[in-house]
Formats: sequence, structure tokens, C-alpha cells
Amino acid sequence: MSKKISFLIIASIIGLIALSLTQAYLFKNTYTQKKVAFLNKANQAVSRIDDYTPSIDSINDTWQLLFVKELDKYNVEEISDQEALARLKHITDSLNTSFKREYDKELKTKNLEYNLKFHKVVKHIILVDSTKIDTIFKEDPKNFYRLLGYDFEHTPDSEISNSVWQTERAFRKQIGGVSKNVAYQLYFETQDHINIDGWRSIVLKSMATMLLLSVLIFTFVIGVLYYSIQSLIRQKKIADVKTDFINNITHELKTPLATLSLATKMLRKNEVKNDLKTMDATVSTIERQNIRLQKLIDQVLNNSLGYNEIELQKETVETNNYIETILNDFELSLTTNGVEIERFLVEENHKISIDKFYLSTAILNVLENAVKYGGTKIKVHVKVISSKEFSMAFHDNGEGISKKDQQLLFDKFYRANNKEIHNVKGLGLGLYYSNQIIKAHSGSITVDSIEVKGATFTIVLPIN
Repeated sequence: MSKKISFLIIASIIGLIALSLTQAYLFKNTYTQKKVAFLNKANQAVSRIDDYTPSIDSINDTWQLLFVKELDKYNVEEISDQEALARLKHITDSLNTSFKREYDKELKTKNLEYNLKFHKVVKHIILVDSTKIDTIFKEDPKNFYRLLGYDFEHTPDSEISNSVWQTERAFRKQIGGVSKNVAYQLYFETQDHINIDGWRSIVLKSMATMLLLSVLIFTFVIGVLYYSIQSLIRQKKIADVKTDFINNITHELKTPLATLSLATKMLRKNEVKNDLKTMDATVSTIERQNIRLQKLIDQVLNNSLGYNEIELQKETVETNNYIETILNDFELSLTTNGVEIERFLVEENHKISIDKFYLSTAILNVLENAVKYGGTKIKVHVKVISSKEFSMAFHDNGEGISKKDQQLLFDKFYRANNKEIHNVKGLGLGLYYSNQIIKAHSGSITVDSIEVKGATFTIVLPIN
């Protein structure tokens, strides 16, 4: 059974991992699709502004016309390439305020729910004539040139389009006193970028319903699996407890039943019938075993009561006198030699309201348990905790209780040291019943133990 549970837990973990990976894959794909759709929508909005707005077209025509004139000067070596680029920057900077104003005006008409910024950057400026190919500018990560628009850092995700402006120039120019024909081709490549503040949050927000539903489903699956495994483990524990109880009760019943069977057979013999002394001894044996059987049955019936079912008949007693009486009676009932009980009682008697019969049963169960599991020296400490509570601590030098057993010690039918379950008689009901009695008195019972070093049971009761 334990192997099946281990297999189920491993299979569940593998299933959850597979489900998590599948969920993550689907979520990533959905995120990618949503991102693409979102950026495409933003791209379309920008494209309509950049391509179909007369005022912006006019600004583009202006900087292109002015820059071509500067390139004409560069081509005839009147200015250097750096001067040409500097003049381009001066031209676009002077026009950029107007560009942004017109851009913002058009953007408002789109009724977008986010702040969409745009800029155009230069990628290549190349001049080609009959003798050479002259690259005036080439973009690289360290050489960024914003043409028009807003300043922001761009990434591969922010790129929306590339465009190329090509034109042919031909003119005559006086060079060194000689009129010459000048011709070249201009290759001007630009790249458009957009920037949306918090665009990732916007995309994720659009997926909020799906994400929430996925989390709820995943949580539900984990909860169902956890509940199922817990139920299976709990059922296994119950089955094990029942099996142990049946083994214990069978073992406990065998001895008196075997004795009764033997005594019954003896009564059938003529020599026993004719011997009154033997007859009386045999009948006495039958009576004793009958009483023993009755006690076993009563123990199962009575000790199975829950604390809510116990009806207390309370009376007021003095603590020291009450404890002394129980300990004296317990010492008289001991059949094990060498058991020593040390008493550490509070100096003054305190009055408490208890059911003497039930509470005595609980205390005797604890004491019997100490002796049963090897305790030869028992220390009983009674002390007042506060004006409302007092405690009784029972420490023994027995074999002790493991941490695992301590957690289950007060469960019905549970017995520690199950590997040697028949070495010590019992049905696993004594401490359970004691716990129920203490609860019925609105008190508590706890255990503290280290294996091989004994155990301490502490009962705390209200003073009322």
C-alpha cells in the first residue's frame, strides 16, 4: 500500500510539472500573439500618421530638400562628411518641435488608451557615383542618430518598419574655375521605432482573465490531488489502526478464552466432579476469566467515548489529598517490583472541581502506561501555574517515545513501538480515553519525551 501511495505522489508531481509546463507554453504563445497584435495596432496608428498626414509630409519634404543641398556641397568637397551630418542634425532639430506638435495632434484623434511615442532613426546614408561608393553614415549600437520624433532607448521589440529614400542628383558646378557635370545617387535608409510606456503591463492586463482562470484551475487541480492523497493516506492509517486493533484484541481475548476452554473440559472429567476442591478452583478460574473478558469488552465500549459524550459529575476536592490517594492506591495495585514513585506536591492544598472517577481513571492510565513501558522511577510534580490553573507532571525513566509516535499518541487505537506490539498488552485506548477525560474537564494533556530517556506527561486543569 505504501508503495502505491509513493507511486501516486510521484505520478501526481510529474503530472503537475507537465501541466505547469503546458500552461507556461500556452501562456507564452498567447502572450506572443497578444504582443504582436498590440504592436501591430500601434504600428498601424503610427503609419497612418507618418504616411497620410499632410503637415508631417511637408516637414519630411523640407528636411530632405535641405539635406540634399548639403550633400551636393559634400559631393564637390565644399564640406566634410561630418559637417554634412552636423547640418542634417541642425535641420531636423529645428523641425522636430513642429513634427512632434503635429504628431501629437494626430495621435489624439486615434483615441488610443496609452502614450505612444515615435521616432525615426538613420541607418545608412550612402552616396554612389561613377567612381566610388561612399558611406557617410552607418548605424551601430554605439552610433545612434535620431532623425525626427522623441528621444527614447529603442530595442528590437520597438522596431516597426524600415524605409529607403533613393534619389538621383545631376547638376553643373564651377569647380576650380571649370564648369563640371556632377551626378550621384543617394541611398538614405531609415528605421521607425515606437515606445509605449508599460506596454508589457498592458498586454498582460489583456490576458488577466485567462491568467486568473489558469491559476484557479491549477490551484483547484493541486487542491484535489492534495485532498485525494491525504484521504488515501488517512484511509491507509485507519486501515492499519484497525488491523492493529484486531490483532491486539484477538491476542488479548485468546488467553481467557483458552483458559475457559480448558476449565470447561476439566469440569467434564469425573475425577474433577468428585473432587470439590478442584471443582471450586476450576469454577473460580472460570469466574476470573469471565470477569477479564467483561473488562476487555467494557474497555472497548467505554474508552471509545468522545469528550462530548462524557457526562461529568463534578465535586470539589483538595489537590494534594486527591493526588496522594491516587498514588497510594496505585502503589498498592503494582505487581511489578522495583517501581519507585517520588512525590513533589505543592505546599498548600488547592481546591478544584472535578469528576473524581473519570479523572482518577485518566491519571491511572498515565501511571500504568509509564510502568508498562519500562518506567521504574516515576516522579510526580504538582504545582500551581496561576490563579486559574494548576498542573500535574508525570515523568518516568522508561524507554521514551519517538517524535513520530508523540504526534499520534492520543489517537484512538494507536500504540507506540508497533514492531513489538505484543510485548506490551493493551488496545491503544488508554491515552486516548485519558485525553478525552481531560478535554471534558476543559484541560489539556501533553507529552514531552526523548527516546531511551523517558517521557513526561503533563496534565493542566482549570481551578474553578
